[in-house]
Amino acid sequence: MDGGVLLQTLLTGLSTGAVLGLVALGFTLVAGTVRVLHLAHGDVAVAAVFVAVVGVLGTTPVAAALAPLPASGFVLLVLGGGALLSAAVALLVVRPFLADPGRSRPEDPLGWLAGGVAAGLLLREALGLLLPQEGYAVPDPLRLGSLTASGVIELPLGATLPARVPAVLALALAAGVLTERLLVRSRFGRAVRAVADDAEAAALCGVPARRVVLQVFVLAGLLAGVAGLLDAPGRTSLSVDDGVVLGLSGVAAALLGGLGSARGALLGGLAVGVLQAVAVTAVDARVRDVVPLGLLVLLLAVRPEGLRRGPVVRA
Repeated sequence: MDGGVLLQTLLTGLSTGAVLGLVALGFTLVAGTVRVLHLAHGDVAVAAVFVAVVGVLGTTPVAAALAPLPASGFVLLVLGGGALLSAAVALLVVRPFLADPGRSRPEDPLGWLAGGVAAGLLLREALGLLLPQEGYAVPDPLRLGSLTASGVIELPLGATLPARVPAVLALALAAGVLTERLLVRSRFGRAVRAVADDAEAAALCGVPARRVVLQVFVLAGLLAGVAGLLDAPGRTSLSVDDGVVLGLSGVAAALLGGLGSARGALLGGLAVGVLQAVAVTAVDARVRDVVPLGLLVLLLAVRPEGLRRGPVVRA
């Protein structure tokens, strides 16, 4: 592998990893706050994109360039769809099975575990009824590929890179860092940490614990929407089933960075993305999904708390 190809591979991997970092950040935020595995998280990201596809382009979409008004609507639908779908999962699937000291109701992990799997399956089946084809090309409402006239960027050592790759990297990192700062410095972040440490004590101190949990799911859904918005247009086609691998890749990144650590989730995503890109360049494109899934199995078997222990929903 020469220097130009290596540079191209690293930048591509960092771009992919930054998107995975957003997925991992949403996953670790929920898991760190309420000790619940948001198993429908990847499906929420993909479903949010398809909500916008159906809303703007209909059930027979064509990946054409969008005018400014439809492009703005597409972005809002993706973000709003991600937030609303994640909130629905929280209200309908997770909340009924969480512990409720006021009603002497214990937590039922099997309930939210089965409910999360069922919610993801429901999203995929519902989308499959509306969009029966195997895959769909998704338009880029942000037009990241047109940042240069040729659509590519010249790199040192004779390599080239699609123009959208560094743009996706920059936007995903910006979204991740802003979220991490929000959790560290804002009143919302302090409330999240209080609920994560002891929800019952937080409620006694006046923190609306149930509302905070719902807001955590909404924030996770927004991050899933941003991830889908940045990732989907760069794919050859997007399938309604792609959320499964996306979600599991996010789990691998979250575990790698230390479950409960916001900064660790972002770093874990970057690491997984680089590993994927190197494997694809060195071996074959067919191993792309094998890398995060193999890493997930390894982490769960060897050290499920992750390679870096971090305090719950802190930097």
